[in-house]
Amino acid sequence: MLKRISRSCRPLLAIALALILALAPVSAVWARSGGRIGGGSFRSPTFSAPRSVGPRSAPVYPSYGGGFGFPLVVPFFWGGGGGLLTLLLLIGAGSFLVRSLRSAVSEDGDEGVADPPVTLAQVKVGLLASARQLQKDMNALALEADTQSPEGLSQLLQEVTLGLMRYSDYWAYGHAQAEKLPLSRAESLFYQASLQERSKFSAETLSNRNNQIQQVPQAVLKRAAAGIPDIGEYLVVTLLVAYRGNLGTLPVVKSAADLRQCLLQLASIPAERIVAIEVLWTPQLEGDTLSAEALLTEYPEMRLL
Repeated sequence: MLKRISRSCRPLLAIALALILALAPVSAVWARSGGRIGGGSFRSPTFSAPRSVGPRSAPVYPSYGGGFGFPLVVPFFWGGGGGLLTLLLLIGAGSFLVRSLRSAVSEDGDEGVADPPVTLAQVKVGLLASARQLQKDMNALALEADTQSPEGLSQLLQEVTLGLMRYSDYWAYGHAQAEKLPLSRAESLFYQASLQERSKFSAETLSNRNNQIQQVPQAVLKRAAAGIPDIGEYLVVTLLVAYRGNLGTLPVVKSAADLRQCLLQLASIPAERIVAIEVLWTPQLEGDTLSAEALLTEYPEMRLL
């Protein structure tokens, strides 16, 4: 009997839910607008076979009685004369060639490695909602940033970190972590972290991924923003950065000074070392902000500064 009643009530519950969503205030619907800027690829040619190098000329050694260059060693060795000197020359030449080959394969120790190390860094900043201009800056950056080239990604990283430091007076919460992993694991963990952050948005209202811009129509945004009361308290900006090698351990964020040091370290990553970047911020919609309860629920790892 109860099963029959519950089945008959399902359509009524569905209608009631639809009415609740339709009549809900716009602020509830748009409470988690989010933005995203990113680019890069873990399939970059940087991680393929070692880069080719031009032909290297053989080392030339001084002649001691005949011939020139390296061939002079053979007559001396087989002729019985200067045996010890010839052996030393052979050892020296072999050592020189080994060092040359190693430097050709890798200048930083990672090129040509089948599964090179990649560092995944994550920095989160919670700001007071009064930092309104930051939302506008992030929106403008999303529309203008070059997210397809290493140079563009480096500039994006520097502009975001610089923008955050300009609003350091509004910092309220922070978090940072970094982990060095093989490339094969780093790729999946990077995109898992990105999806986890994006899942906190009710709607991704602006994104620029590899120069592919997607944006909710401005008319919709204006209609939504018109009814949003200014009751929020916080903004959150998340930086996900994957880069080759290790540029130092990020400090545990316990103060604004620690958070600043983390941002400075990210900003110093050379363009040629950057693998991929994701910059996510919420709320993206101007006037839309997070409550303290929402921030503590969705970002429990962040510490009060």
